[in-house]
Amino acid sequence: MSPSPAGAETLSLAENLGRGALAIAAYAVLGVILLVIGFYVIDLAIPGKLSHLIKDARNPNATLLTSSGLAAVGLIVAASIWSSGGALHEGLLATAVFGLLGIAMQTVGMIVFDKVAGISVRQLVSEPELQPGARLLAVTHLAIGLITAVAVV
Repeated sequence: MSPSPAGAETLSLAENLGRGALAIAAYAVLGVILLVIGFYVIDLAIPGKLSHLIKDARNPNATLLTSSGLAAVGLIVAASIWSSGGALHEGLLATAVFGLLGIAMQTVGMIVFDKVAGISVRQLVSEPELQPGARLLAVTHLAIGLITAVAVV
């Protein structure tokens, strides 16, 4: 084993594993919190109660829009974790900020497409069959998430 540089802290395997496990748990909890926040923000942006539209009405448009929005948030959270460089506190803060920004961008994207492209989310979620506009908005969610994620890295 080579000597540590002056002033460098040498950690045992157990300490390294403990710190790693703590970091994984902290990022996982934050990621779940951001996904829950994302779900509720999407719920506010989509007319009707999402849990009812997905679970009871089995609406494919609401399900696709929600799924793509949450996948995009997941991309942003993953990129934030990737770019944190091992600094746990700073990484958690960056992940929280970028995750919330990503959620906001998803919402803005949905509103913009509603206005610019004339794709009404209200009309989409009232349709019982999967609509082309829902597919377009879903891809837009993923694109916004990917763009935000790459900007983080």
